[in-house]
Amino acid sequence: MSWLDDNPHIKSVRTAAVDLNGQARGKRTPSRFARRIEESGTRFPASALNLDIWGEDVEDSPLVFEEGDPDGLLRPTERGYVPMPWLDGTSALLPVWMFKDNGDPFEGDARHALSAIQNRFAERGLRPVVATEMEFYLVDDSEADLRVPRSPRSGKRRIGAESLSLRVLDAFDAFFNDLYDACEAMDIPAEAAMSEVGPGQFEINLQHVPDALRAADDAWFFKMLTRGLARKHKMAASFMAKPYPDFAGNGLHVHFSLINEHGRNVFANDTHDGTKVLYRAIAGCLQAIPDCALIFAPHANSYERLVPESHAPTGICWAHDNRTASIRVPASEFQARRIEHRVAGGDVNPYLLLTAILGAALIGLEDDMRPPPAIEGSAYDQPLPQIPVSWEASIDAFAGSELVRRIFPDALVDNLVRTKRQEMHYMAELTPAERLELYLDTV
Repeated sequence: MSWLDDNPHIKSVRTAAVDLNGQARGKRTPSRFARRIEESGTRFPASALNLDIWGEDVEDSPLVFEEGDPDGLLRPTERGYVPMPWLDGTSALLPVWMFKDNGDPFEGDARHALSAIQNRFAERGLRPVVATEMEFYLVDDSEADLRVPRSPRSGKRRIGAESLSLRVLDAFDAFFNDLYDACEAMDIPAEAAMSEVGPGQFEINLQHVPDALRAADDAWFFKMLTRGLARKHKMAASFMAKPYPDFAGNGLHVHFSLINEHGRNVFANDTHDGTKVLYRAIAGCLQAIPDCALIFAPHANSYERLVPESHAPTGICWAHDNRTASIRVPASEFQARRIEHRVAGGDVNPYLLLTAILGAALIGLEDDMRPPPAIEGSAYDQPLPQIPVSWEASIDAFAGSELVRRIFPDALVDNLVRTKRQEMHYMAELTPAERLELYLDTV
């Protein structure tokens, strides 16, 4: 029996897969035809998962003319139908991922890359438990310059940041009530909301789940939902890494641990220090930061966030309960020991992000790596290796890295590199205002 039978009010279905930029690509279908997709899948060009940020073909991609722009077969993911509460209530999303006609996964699909890493952990008897912290700005973009939206309660605009302010959360209570109701409808495990350090900036934490694919789905859906619902409330919501030059950027922090077949956290023991497995995973994550910087900072605007003393990490290091470090082991009960990866901006593709982080941790385990000593004090004041701050350098490092190709399929690496080099070429011709307009609603 189809989910649509229990939801006869659904009139249309959006069949969508995630491209390398985290954009939803797909089709709108009347619900009476959607059952065919449930049973047999649907098709669209494989190149659709490798478009640039404007939605244009990548000019030198072999997927387009060299291979004849062939179709891929799109099948529903295990998530099934998801309501779309930011629309009129009669639409649903059916997430899909791409396969070849012989049944093999299409290697240019970011969701398959993450699935492959999760399967490699399973071969070791381990499963990642993952949570995300999603930062975004609510924005009034009705004029050329971005502004904080007027409070629906007072009609006033905030002129400064108010970290952890309940008053600010209450000012946008109607929006957050709708957002939490929508998360409930979409089965997104949204927990605490808080006002962040930038004016109009907020963070919502998504609960730990013992399934990396589920965590990436939740983050992808949450970004779509938040942007769409903000427009319904006559605002914009932006996950841009740095929408305002003078205010803090948006991060997407990832918390993870590993459990074994008995459900035990293998990072934890009865000490503050944790296990050797924890340190191997930390070492792998640190090793991968320079080569995977393109995943953590995928756009021109991303690098405006990675500056010292701006609430974003810049030094490659780890520490206990220290938010200036790129890798943090948060304070917790011993059995809840976990890693927090703090490098990524809010503008990332969640599937590529979790693939990079978990893949790096896996390499740390496979290679029996050792991390350097934990730092103490501010990472900004110490002579540490630095996270790349150049888009071009990050593209080149990603393209030439052997470590990256141990995490991602060759085809995905090559496709992403071509995409980013094309974007870098055309982005140089845009004004700052044009870049802002491009990124505000897309990333």
